[in-house]
Amino acid sequence: MALACQMPGGALVDAVRSARLVAILAVAAICLSALALAIWPSFLVVMAARVLHAGASCVLGPVIAAISLGLVGHAALGARLGRNARFASIGNGFAAAAMGIAGYLVSNQAVFFLTAALAAPAILALARIRTGDVERPQDADVGPATTTVRKMLSDRRLLVFAGCILLFQLANAAMLPLMGGILTLRSSQWASTLIGACIVVPQLVVAGFAPWVGRVADSWGRRPLLLFCFVALALRGALFAFVTDPYLIVAVQILDGVSAAVLGVTVPLVVADITRGTGRFNLGLGVVGSAVGIGAALSTTLAGYAIDHFGSSVAFFSLAFIAACGLALVWLLLPETGPMRSDRAPWLEFCRKRRGGLHRSECCYAQFRPRRNAVTFSGRAVKFLAIISVERVPAELQRRFSRCMNLVARAQPTGEFRPKWKRLVATAIVRLRFSLAT
Repeated sequence: MALACQMPGGALVDAVRSARLVAILAVAAICLSALALAIWPSFLVVMAARVLHAGASCVLGPVIAAISLGLVGHAALGARLGRNARFASIGNGFAAAAMGIAGYLVSNQAVFFLTAALAAPAILALARIRTGDVERPQDADVGPATTTVRKMLSDRRLLVFAGCILLFQLANAAMLPLMGGILTLRSSQWASTLIGACIVVPQLVVAGFAPWVGRVADSWGRRPLLLFCFVALALRGALFAFVTDPYLIVAVQILDGVSAAVLGVTVPLVVADITRGTGRFNLGLGVVGSAVGIGAALSTTLAGYAIDHFGSSVAFFSLAFIAACGLALVWLLLPETGPMRSDRAPWLEFCRKRRGGLHRSECCYAQFRPRRNAVTFSGRAVKFLAIISVERVPAELQRRFSRCMNLVARAQPTGEFRPKWKRLVATAIVRLRFSLAT
């Protein structure tokens, strides 16, 4: 049910006018399902409550991201998502502790009553959000849908990113359950404590690490963070194949927290970049959510088969290999979707008019990698390094070179390259000491 409702739930959030109202209704539905499980624990009621909870959860995630985007716009979305991930992690920890205490001291039904009671502060917090802040967002690109569903679903960047997330979940979802079973066999007396520590440690890492990820997502770019996420996942799978000490296993779970923090921030960011100006942000999240569900469902099945027939080491190495495949997919096919540095945008537009587009050099600019470009002006080739090496060139000289390039781009939009502009560029290059060595 949760898998089937991902894309329809996202499309519903895109279509409705008030995202806040949808969020309140989703929280109320979760509250109702918890009360039904506590009061009428029969088969039909339990199944209906589970369906209601799954549908509400499919809507609640995208609508929270949509409210965040409406409140702060694209420019501040990374930092906002980092704070969201921190508060979500802290809330998960406190809720789990409170429910455990309630179940231990009162009864099992008290857990469901407590869940229903926690819906009240959530609804109160949503009611405090001013409707105008969300319906008139800070970013002008956030608005009604302007792109068809078919065109959105055929976007190559969205499909590649969904494939990357599918591979991530295919490698990640089964790791902790498999290790939990192994811990139960090796140290049955402390198994519950160790498994609890394996769950709590990543939450603590997310709470501390996610805001920093949100802050650097714009300056570093999305791809480097995603590459780091997949490297951490592959390393975690390889370490699980070797490590036998329970305390080291808990330490390895720090990598799980790192991956969760990076993915929790970058997934909505990348989808927001891809769907910017289309009005289909939540549909894009639904597509990625479907990939998450498919990967998680297949992961436990494949890992269980591998551990039954080939042993735990082969199973963990297989999961690490899947993570490595996801890393290769991000490296080879996923372009950088983050914002480009503003001081380089006019120079890119100038080169685009002279050469008919830069193709991969735009991605190279966004990722801050050195690249040599040959630019032809009036039939003559003037070769120079177009990207400044950030580590080796002083900031003042970088600013001088950028101002020079922007002046050329603004003053000569047709591509004519007069001698005085050529002298300006040559002077800037000499001052920067550009050479093949740098």
